[in-house]
Amino acid sequence: MGAQLRVVRRRIRTVQATKKITKAMELIAASRIVKAQARLNSTRPYAMELRRALTAAASSATSLDKHPLLSSQRQQVRAALLVVTADRGLAGAYSANAIREAQALTSHLQDDGYEVVPYVVGRKGEAWFRFRGREVARSWTGISDQPTYADASSIADALLERFLMPTEEGGADQIHIVFTSFKNMVSQEVRVRRILPLEVVEERDEREAGQLRPLYEFEPSAEGVLDALLPRYVRTVVYTALLESAASEHAARRRAMKSATDNADDLIKTLTRKANQARQAEITQEISEIVGGSDALASVTAGSE
Repeated sequence: MGAQLRVVRRRIRTVQATKKITKAMELIAASRIVKAQARLNSTRPYAMELRRALTAAASSATSLDKHPLLSSQRQQVRAALLVVTADRGLAGAYSANAIREAQALTSHLQDDGYEVVPYVVGRKGEAWFRFRGREVARSWTGISDQPTYADASSIADALLERFLMPTEEGGADQIHIVFTSFKNMVSQEVRVRRILPLEVVEERDEREAGQLRPLYEFEPSAEGVLDALLPRYVRTVVYTALLESAASEHAARRRAMKSATDNADDLIKTLTRKANQARQAEITQEISEIVGGSDALASVTAGSE
């Protein structure tokens, strides 16, 4: 067997081994998408009811502007930015798209005169900031695949602490979050959301059109209920964003691995054709050598006679 044929067959075996890995990762990501979707769907009803309760408490409160999480009467000097990325690679442009959107928002805020303080979720985002020598206020790693409510509470509490801190002491006047929203298996979209200060907007579901809202009585007061609900609402917003990003990460990884598997199939077909051509060339050469040797032997034999 010729050297060229050995090289081609070695490459075919290597690509076949890589294809097995990418196919396995594709199947694993597909199974994790289903679990991530189930967790996301189970969280949405709680978030919806919490939003309704928050709206009811806000509509009964008398001094919304004085609440620290609702008041917009701040100096507007500093903004905190939470960027949700992946802990692992092989997910296409998932983390790169989130970082690109965060950079666009950072430039926009800086143009408006804000000092931007980044917070990062995921090793990819942390490595991106560290490689460029940019300081990160705080980072969380190892939670992007399967975030828990405890993880979201830790992140939300850190953001709340920074927001409630006086501006003169380094507090943030706005809190923004950049995450990837999960639409379906093939479509994910990077979104930017301002989570603090909160804006309470009365919304009515289509199913409630023409119906009166129920009346509530709050104990000890609407303001007290609002104080208890607002931190929970911020934690829920962060948790929902983490779940959306986790589902989007798995979908992006499944799509990237499927593309890699398809490319491996195409490369195997191309290399197989090259191997067949090399083998055919060797067979042709061997036949030519046999025929040439036979002719030479016949010539020698005829001459001796």
